[in-house]
Amino acid sequence: MKKALILFYFLILYSISQLLWWGYILIKFEPDRKGMIIGEGLIFLLIFVWGALKLKNQFKREHKIHQQQQNFLLSITHELKSPLASIKLYIQTILKRDLDREQQKMFLSNSLKDIERLDDLVENVLLTTKLENRAYNLPKENFNFTELIMSVVDRLQKNACKTQVIKPDLEENIQIHADKFAITNVVTNLIENAVKYSPPCASIVVKLYVEEGKLNFSVADHGEGISDEEKKLIFNKFYRIGNESTRKTKGTGLGLYIVKTVLQKHHANIRVKNNAPSGSIFEVTFDNYAS
Repeated sequence: MKKALILFYFLILYSISQLLWWGYILIKFEPDRKGMIIGEGLIFLLIFVWGALKLKNQFKREHKIHQQQQNFLLSITHELKSPLASIKLYIQTILKRDLDREQQKMFLSNSLKDIERLDDLVENVLLTTKLENRAYNLPKENFNFTELIMSVVDRLQKNACKTQVIKPDLEENIQIHADKFAITNVVTNLIENAVKYSPPCASIVVKLYVEEGKLNFSVADHGEGISDEEKKLIFNKFYRIGNESTRKTKGTGLGLYIVKTVLQKHHANIRVKNNAPSGSIFEVTFDNYAS
């Protein structure tokens, strides 16, 4: 990156110096046209500098995207390797040791959690691929949104903590017309993020209710919260805070990108606001949620 920028600046300076030199020669040989030459030269110079700055910004954006993609490869490698190694260890322990039924049940239960984690990762990658295909249309159907959220809460509750930390406050029997697979992914990503960025066993409140003809779904946590600057960036593809080699939280940078894209295709809005006394609240609003 540094070498490329040095070469870029050298070429810019060389081009500007050549422009000034040729302008000087033209004025020397045609002094009567000095005003026109200087005026046209300045316009050309302004256009040239403007184009160079645009090219520089585009170069920086491409470099940033390349870094994000590298971080994604590092993170997805870790996300795949860690649960696979864990599952392998559990199964090897069951096969090699004479464990009682309770120990076997515990090891198998932990293996199932890792398999579910892998399943969520694969679903995120598959859905991202589908969403980037502009010709792909989300297949919509009628289903019970309350039951869907409750099933996700039940599954993630088992993985979060032994005590009750995910607290559902759901209006009963809410029906929605949407892509069930994609919306399940949205609910899973939002609740998983709340669990991931919250202190151990901290409370997470999941709400679903209808107000003024609009369907509202929200997830509130008591983690560290998100700065106003970061709120503008967290829905970008591959975007994650910090360096991949030192980051403690798991993830690929796809979750919130999927959430935003899926909701846009359902004509729904999402916003992030601060929770009190700490944490964040992700609020989703469906204007037209029924068929």
